[in-house]
Amino acid sequence: MTTPADAASEQEPERHPDQERAFEPSPGPAFEPAPEPHGARPGARRRPGGRTARIRRQVLDAVLAELGEHGYDGLTTDAVAARAGVHRTTVYRRWGDVGGLLADVLDAAGDDDWQPPDTGSLEGDLRALNEEIQTALTAQPPVVAALIAASFRSEKAAHAQRRLWEDRYARCEIVVTRAVRRGELPPHTEALPLLIAATAPLYHELLLLRTPPDPRLPGRAARAAALAAAAGAFPGAAAADAT
Repeated sequence: MTTPADAASEQEPERHPDQERAFEPSPGPAFEPAPEPHGARPGARRRPGGRTARIRRQVLDAVLAELGEHGYDGLTTDAVAARAGVHRTTVYRRWGDVGGLLADVLDAAGDDDWQPPDTGSLEGDLRALNEEIQTALTAQPPVVAALIAASFRSEKAAHAQRRLWEDRYARCEIVVTRAVRRGELPPHTEALPLLIAATAPLYHELLLLRTPPDPRLPGRAARAAALAAAAGAFPGAAAADAT
């Protein structure tokens, strides 16, 4: 993507939507878009096809590359346009500013059919989920960490990131539902507090404390949360009212 901002990428022939590779930031449950399948989940945003989808992918890939290399302070719409090989007015017209670009990066990450792991046990599911998170947070360049940091600088990115987290945690509720059905957890265990307790140590150690990645951390955090949940540490509203 080294063509000038006004290069002839605008003149490339239109491709069938099935040829468009979906936007792919760093791996992990929070940022792992995949090609949208036929019969995608209800409520998923419908992506434009053909040339429009190709340009969007080029621009969002450029945002990730610029963000990973230069951070939020070095991210500009002009640099993104030049790297993507599109005219600067295309970026301004569709995304407006850096905040709009970051918001679309995060919204694109939610346009997928990702589902949490199913290992057959609550602890196993949480461990596998944490392993995905650790992989994403320690990938180089540190795109996921940069996106999280950027959300503190851009209101548009902050709102988009909240939407993404809410979507991911909602999808992960099935992990708790399965554990209740297997008898691993008390009925009415509340999913969100449990999931946050299981995953928070990864973000705390890797992003806040910046400790070196520990291969034992995903399993240790998962086991602590699973044991607490089995002991009734996360009762739902119905269980709390009963006491």
